[in-house]
Amino acid sequence: MVKKKGNFKKNSTVLFEKVCKNIKNVKIQGAQNIAKAAVNALLLKSDKSSIKKLISLRPTEPLLFNSLFRTLSFKEINHGVTNSLEHFKHAEKEIAKHGANIIRDGDIIFTHCHSSSVVKILIEAKKQGKDFSVYNTETRPLFQGRKTSAELAKNDILVTHIIDSAARHAIKHSTLVLFGADAITNERIYNKIGSELYAILAKDYGIPVFIAADSWKYDYSKGSIDEIPLEKRPTEEIWKNPPRGIRIENPAFEKIKPELIEGIISEMGILPFKEFLFRVIARYPWLKEVHFKF
Repeated sequence: MVKKKGNFKKNSTVLFEKVCKNIKNVKIQGAQNIAKAAVNALLLKSDKSSIKKLISLRPTEPLLFNSLFRTLSFKEINHGVTNSLEHFKHAEKEIAKHGANIIRDGDIIFTHCHSSSVVKILIEAKKQGKDFSVYNTETRPLFQGRKTSAELAKNDILVTHIIDSAARHAIKHSTLVLFGADAITNERIYNKIGSELYAILAKDYGIPVFIAADSWKYDYSKGSIDEIPLEKRPTEEIWKNPPRGIRIENPAFEKIKPELIEGIISEMGILPFKEFLFRVIARYPWLKEVHFKF
């Protein structure tokens, strides 16, 4: 039986809304997984209002709107989706390879929250036969760190899961800190709340900090003055029914100063911050053109 066009459109709308809900409710985690889901969602709906809705789900994540812009720059949506997904696949492989190169036998690696790039680096290092262990935070209030720990354990990587406030205990015993990133601008790296605190601690202990990120997470539009707004999540995630008089804040991200990190691990290699900024525009000049006008 041939499906009616109306039913197909209705099903597409339902599936599109489900993707949006899963991104908003953090059921889809990690900037790259979110970008993949959003790019694929364009196959369901790609009108202006749908694009605007996808962008609004994660206004702090350039990978989302950069990949949407790149996908839509092709005459055929299918070709654009294929191009973006191929980039993600290539970037994942190269980041894992470059990142694994800095891990040595006996390393104790500290990480925070969930980063698919960091997880893939650690899995690649394990495949290479390197002997190391990992400290990972639980990441309150949504406990995204549990996903990291579960994936590492599944790949036979020795991981110690800690509460967020035990970070100093873990960092002072670590030899390397690996974070992901939600955004990179000309002035800052943006990542999960707590990242700057842990980077400062690592700096105090003389432990190198590296950022693992797809270079499409670079936001060219943000210069030295403009900054990416820092998302604040619903306070109910922390305390649903607090006693009267208690003020709650739930910031989701914070900025890391470039001087706190050793380098950025991307598909382009391991580069100092300033060199990364130069190389990313040289390699992907279209990033300078990213904009959406509705």
